[in-house]
Amino acid sequence: MTTSSSDPSIVSQQTALMLLDFQPAVLRHAPDQEAVLEKARSALSWAREHGVKVAYVRVAFAPEDYDAIPHHHKAFAGAKQDRLMPDGDPLLDLHSALDVREGDIVVRKTRYGAFSTTDLHVLLGDESIDTLVIGGISTAGAVLSTVREASDQDYRIFVLGDATDDQDPEVHRVLIEKVLPRQADVITTSDLKALTRRSLAAERRNEPHTRRT
Repeated sequence: MTTSSSDPSIVSQQTALMLLDFQPAVLRHAPDQEAVLEKARSALSWAREHGVKVAYVRVAFAPEDYDAIPHHHKAFAGAKQDRLMPDGDPLLDLHSALDVREGDIVVRKTRYGAFSTTDLHVLLGDESIDTLVIGGISTAGAVLSTVREASDQDYRIFVLGDATDDQDPEVHRVLIEKVLPRQADVITTSDLKALTRRSLAAERRNEPHTRRT
């Protein structure tokens, strides 16, 4: 694990695992969708075990969302014109391999970033969340946009390098190794247990000592 923080431990109750665009229609563009999905499931198991909030973000367009896309929009003008990725398409549901439970946050977005067209920041604030652990598809799309938005909102950010993927492996590598570390700690799913262990150790150090009589 390589982190920029002097204390890489987390507080589970103030942390959210954010899984971005783990939808069949999006996952099929990942070079190794089975591998990245399995890493997401591993992160999800960690979150359930340690009481970390889970937030799912999915992309899909309702009819009125197409009208809100300007014709000059380079990324989404094609979606507007051809009515692509319509909400209600089963391929745009969250992948069935992911366990969505009551109490999880689930939001639908219509741009790359998870915060851009949702009330996610408010929902996380209601839960007193200040730390994000992020995985998703794609590295150059949803993950990059969300990390930059989250940084501007002053969240502490961890990116799961093995639970993200991009259809261009070289773009993925450059982002993971050179770009995202400027605003986030890039770790792997195998590092999550260490974060939690350090968190427990920090809590024990901060417990008030009881004087024996």
